[in-house]
Amino acid sequence: MDGFLNLNKPFGLTSHGCVAKVRRIYQLKKVGHAGTLDPAATGVLPIAIGRATRLLQYLRHEKAYEATIRLGVTTATDDLEGEVLTQQAVPNLNLSQIQEKLPLFQGVIQQIPPNYSAVQVQGKRLYELARSGQAIEAPIRTVEIFDLQILEFRAGDFPELDLAIACGGGTYIRSIARDLGAELGTGATLAKLLRTESSGFRLGESVSIDHLPVPLMEPENALMHLPEIVLEGDLARRWCQGQKIAIESEESGIVRVKSDKFLGIGEVRFDGVLVPQMVYEPA
Repeated sequence: MDGFLNLNKPFGLTSHGCVAKVRRIYQLKKVGHAGTLDPAATGVLPIAIGRATRLLQYLRHEKAYEATIRLGVTTATDDLEGEVLTQQAVPNLNLSQIQEKLPLFQGVIQQIPPNYSAVQVQGKRLYELARSGQAIEAPIRTVEIFDLQILEFRAGDFPELDLAIACGGGTYIRSIARDLGAELGTGATLAKLLRTESSGFRLGESVSIDHLPVPLMEPENALMHLPEIVLEGDLARRWCQGQKIAIESEESGIVRVKSDKFLGIGEVRFDGVLVPQMVYEPA
């Protein structure tokens, strides 16, 4: 059994916990996921089963979220799961003040991951270092925010802001919440997070754990964003044997290879040679 599953991750369960449940339900060991979600986050979690686990790295990197940010509060984890560090009512904060700051969080930006995150520093996860009380210097990373829209603003002592965020891989929404609060001088933390899209999988087509098992998505259907190379006859046979093949194609870089069926992932070099990266259908 091979393919992808568009899972709607429930609140309180880790991404690893979701994988463990899927393993038990499908009675298979080879299960993996793309794009980790924090336990408090919900929404789209792409799951790969069987040979499809080898294709996870080739999925699209774009993601989309609906986030609720609570202003006037900071926490150790940059979300409501962590210890409250500061709390000060900001009843006079208004929407126009927020709108002035949002352009700082669009386009290609520099971002520091939360101290409690899975980013590795010197071979250890940041959350491991944070829990042990060690001084942490989280590495700055470059991320891209494609679109950021205000959905709703609720005024009050501790106002809440709902945002729709479309971004590239590696973006931490908790960091956006924290940094927006810093720019406003109010402090802020992430109160709620729903992932509406990940790697081409959409929330409206997702399925809850309670409804499993369901038929799996064919692996190729999750890779349609990649250019296609079609091989026939002897070329297809040689590909399935893992051989490099000279081809005539205008494509370059990572491609999806097929004949009458999906054969795998290759890379077209600058010299026109197709190099197998992952042979899905061996000879």
